[in-house]
Amino acid sequence: MTEPNGEPAIRKREAVLSALDITKDYHTGDIVIHALRGVAMDLYEGELVVLVGPSGSGKSTLLNILGGIDSPTSGRVIFRDKELTGLDNRRLTAHRRNCMGFVFQFYNLIPSLTAGENVTIVTEISSNPMSAEEALGMVGLEERIDHFPAQLSGGEQQRVAIARAIAKRPDILLCDEPTGALDSKTGTQVLEAIEHTNQTLGTTTALITHNAIIADMADRVMTFSDGRIVDVQSNASRRPVKDLSW
Repeated sequence: MTEPNGEPAIRKREAVLSALDITKDYHTGDIVIHALRGVAMDLYEGELVVLVGPSGSGKSTLLNILGGIDSPTSGRVIFRDKELTGLDNRRLTAHRRNCMGFVFQFYNLIPSLTAGENVTIVTEISSNPMSAEEALGMVGLEERIDHFPAQLSGGEQQRVAIARAIAKRPDILLCDEPTGALDSKTGTQVLEAIEHTNQTLGTTTALITHNAIIADMADRVMTFSDGRIVDVQSNASRRPVKDLSW
């Protein structure tokens, strides 16, 4: 495709998820805490974005709003051509179920269920899921499908949590400090699972971390401070997780 002047046309990337002038205030008595102060950002198809910044800078608050877990005080969230802000609970729940995957710092596995059963819980309510075996295979745990959480290491439990999140084939995977409770070796295994998911399934991924080294694995790095995005950097090329120096 070319422009009328004969120059090649530049194709504009379409955002999968957009935050438009998002604010979030919390009230404690007469005190108002401004968690987000007019944040605007886009997540594009298939990219991996890392969010960095100090505790309390607004990263987790934004991720919760993007995922439909929390609502903004003002501003809009757009998923493809659908506005999420203002949806009722039923439609917002359906959106989270069908389109969003979540990975948190703590694994939230059900102790009385095996790894496979923890994943199957999600596949039973999804429209186009992969099998528990396939999802666990994506994170390198297919041989642990019949093990209970107590029989798994912390890193293995987190990878089961990732398998559970990706089993429904979400459009977007949101990860809030997924390696925060892990040592560097185990954290590397978890990040490799996220990296593999992003590259193999093309799942748009946003990952919060306090570890600036992790930023090298991303397509873009967004730095937060005091409820604002203060810097956005694009990496010319992503470094594989296995090459990061912890």
